[in-house]
Amino acid sequence: MTVPRSTLLNAAYDHLRDAILDGTLAPGSRVTVRPLAEELGLSPTPIKAALAALERQGFLVAVPHRGYFVPEAGNDDLLELYELREALDGIAARRAAGAPDHARIAVQLGRLLAKQRKAIEAGHLHTYGELDLAFHRLIWEGSGSRRLIPIAENLTAQVRLGNRLSAQAPGRLPFAVEEHEAILEAIRSGDSGAAEQHIRLHVRQAGNALRQYLRSQGIAEQAEEAGQAGQAGQAEEVAQAEEVDHAEQPER
Repeated sequence: MTVPRSTLLNAAYDHLRDAILDGTLAPGSRVTVRPLAEELGLSPTPIKAALAALERQGFLVAVPHRGYFVPEAGNDDLLELYELREALDGIAARRAAGAPDHARIAVQLGRLLAKQRKAIEAGHLHTYGELDLAFHRLIWEGSGSRRLIPIAENLTAQVRLGNRLSAQAPGRLPFAVEEHEAILEAIRSGDSGAAEQHIRLHVRQAGNALRQYLRSQGIAEQAEEAGQAGQAGQAEEVAQAEEVDHAEQPER
């Protein structure tokens, strides 16, 4: 029986993405085809396709004549990514609160928020991180903007490389959950302005927590080539999303 090519690609993609997110492939690591093909028992074709997909989404960077690397973003790079995400999440929350189905979106957000509280009580930071991403992704999807979602996903792929640091900032998670609650209530009530204001504050506070944690740990800033690749392109994408937002509104 022949296994569909898409299945092999998905298997390679999921394996690599998980390895990057859980730190098995550390920042700065070079990722090559042959060892991965041998480890996974796959041909080079799905491995190459998976690497290309991960590079497009920001999980990897391609360095000419050297191959693919896990991004090694410095402090300034990570904080800049939070600034870009603040703008995008603000657009998404405003549009989600103004959508005809904003009440349905709020119900789904409420379920995720309840799971987040349980994850914090149990001390499961990884689970909380996945639920946090699901919370924000639901708002992106609720925005009704097809262009915003892939841009936001691209930024988040890289922000997640530093998310486990901000989550370790003392006392941060209880505040993050309360900020989620404020976002949820604004969307539930259909208050677009409040939804945008609350989510911008939430992302900004997450960035501040990361900054404070890095300072407390004495982590020196790094400006590696891999970490800087694509920053200008991402800023341009955010600007384009904001321009599109003026002309693109959810259907009433």
